[in-house]
Amino acid sequence: EGIPLAQFLNYFLFLRPQPARTMMKIACLLALAGSAAAFAPTQQSAPVNTAVSAKSASPYGEELGVQAPLGFWDPLGMLKDADQSKFDGLRERELKHGRVAMLAVTGYLTTASGYRFPGMPEDVPAGLGAWHALGATEDGKSILVQMALFFVFAEIVNRDAEWTDSTAEFVGDYRNGALDFGWDKFNDAKKMRTRAVELNNGRAAMMGIWGL
Repeated sequence: EGIPLAQFLNYFLFLRPQPARTMMKIACLLALAGSAAAFAPTQQSAPVNTAVSAKSASPYGEELGVQAPLGFWDPLGMLKDADQSKFDGLRERELKHGRVAMLAVTGYLTTASGYRFPGMPEDVPAGLGAWHALGATEDGKSILVQMALFFVFAEIVNRDAEWTDSTAEFVGDYRNGALDFGWDKFNDAKKMRTRAVELNNGRAAMMGIWGL
């Protein structure tokens, strides 16, 4: 029988052994901080620290995602002497990993709460332990094959289809003239805000799934 989400969160945050509980709290705080940053203004009135003041030192200091509290933050120097093509490639990878991480966090919390798809064995654990459990049975191996086929299909679909007449509006725009959900009705300000929310929620999810 499934465990209510509130009971699941109470166990992970308060009832688990101290080391695991501390790591979980840190992960949750990081995720909340990243989510809150998604709603912060994208423009800063004045530089207030070295990270923000670095905006003027990089040609990418005004790009989407450069916002409080870190401002322009490139500790590994990946954008040093980078051209637009390299920046776009890194941004596309960041968006893709963020989108996968958001799905991963949702899936982890769903399975950890006790929910399973119809026909899924109840004894399959949540998290990385599921791989070994599924690989140990024939039915589980069949599920892994289905998952692999889905990953291949998702990778094919989620890309800019150059053979269509549509043109991507920005890096990571995979609508390809087929999906819209009202996007074309948004004004420029709302589009930028929506993209910032997705980008920062993806960043929070990447930190969150590592913590989980």
